[in-house]
Amino acid sequence: MTQPTQSSTWQQRLTHAWTHRGWLAWLLWPLSLLFGALAALRRSLYRVGIFKTERVPVPVIVVGNVVAGGAGKTPVVMMLVRHLQAHGLQVGVISRGYGRQTHDCREVCTDSAIADVGDEPALIQRSTAAPVFVASRRVDAARALLARYPQTQIIVCDDGLQHLGLQRDLEICVFDERGVGNGFLLPAGPLREPWPRAVDLVLHTGTPPAFAGFSAQRTLSRYAIKADGSQQALCDLAGPTCLCNKPLLALAAIAKPEDFFAMLRAQGLTLARTLALPDHYDFNSWLRNDYEGYTLICTEKDAVKLWPLQPEALAVPLLITPEPAFLAQLDARLDRLLAIHP
Repeated sequence: MTQPTQSSTWQQRLTHAWTHRGWLAWLLWPLSLLFGALAALRRSLYRVGIFKTERVPVPVIVVGNVVAGGAGKTPVVMMLVRHLQAHGLQVGVISRGYGRQTHDCREVCTDSAIADVGDEPALIQRSTAAPVFVASRRVDAARALLARYPQTQIIVCDDGLQHLGLQRDLEICVFDERGVGNGFLLPAGPLREPWPRAVDLVLHTGTPPAFAGFSAQRTLSRYAIKADGSQQALCDLAGPTCLCNKPLLALAAIAKPEDFFAMLRAQGLTLARTLALPDHYDFNSWLRNDYEGYTLICTEKDAVKLWPLQPEALAVPLLITPEPAFLAQLDARLDRLLAIHP
């Protein structure tokens, strides 16, 4: 059984309030007007040049969303980086490093502490082997990346649609099945800024798509990854003849843990227990002795934090497969960008 936490219960209530225009949404609506006015003022200050926006000498692709909470941005970033790498391009990634305890600009290395760089940047670096830099100002991360890796041809920014200090050449906005929720701005609704707004590409990771745009399928890999990089076929963990000889405990510290559990079950896995933890949970208070009788199976994002404590845990990658038309549009736009920035 899933063990709810106080934080996750609060998140569930707020998420529910953001799906429709109920009494709570209308109660918070005046605050959303203030939030919208401040956001519009900030955009205007950038537009007239009072706040400076800066450009770097290579194309920048921003992958983000306008809805609070996870919509699958990081898996889309990893898919995009692999796609660009497959085309022979030298790709770098920048991020703020959400949840990290540091505030400087630094490179994400294989031995970086998660508390110093953030779980998502660590996952991107481990999964793609692309150079990854984090900084409070993404333009600082971009400059540091280019100084360290001058052969970089294109930079992908993980999140940052609302970070206007860095000029971008291509914006990809990601939505899941929630769409824009009740259509209100924070805190009355989930929107960080009004929608619709101009972006280059819209990608829906939910089924069915919330509105017009390109679709992408979310599926789990057919294998789990171990801490040493080796793989374990999921079919070996399914059914009564499970090779792990221990009941499975699935855990997830992501925006929608139940989706991960459902996808595991769809692969034929029998989950003796599930454990839903707050998004970006750091596992500092993890009590490993409470789960010694189980084989732990988790998301890749959780694994980068859990493996130092529980090296035998299994991580199942989430795969994003966009429709071919999305990649065709992306490649056409990139060809034009790279012709300008040879």
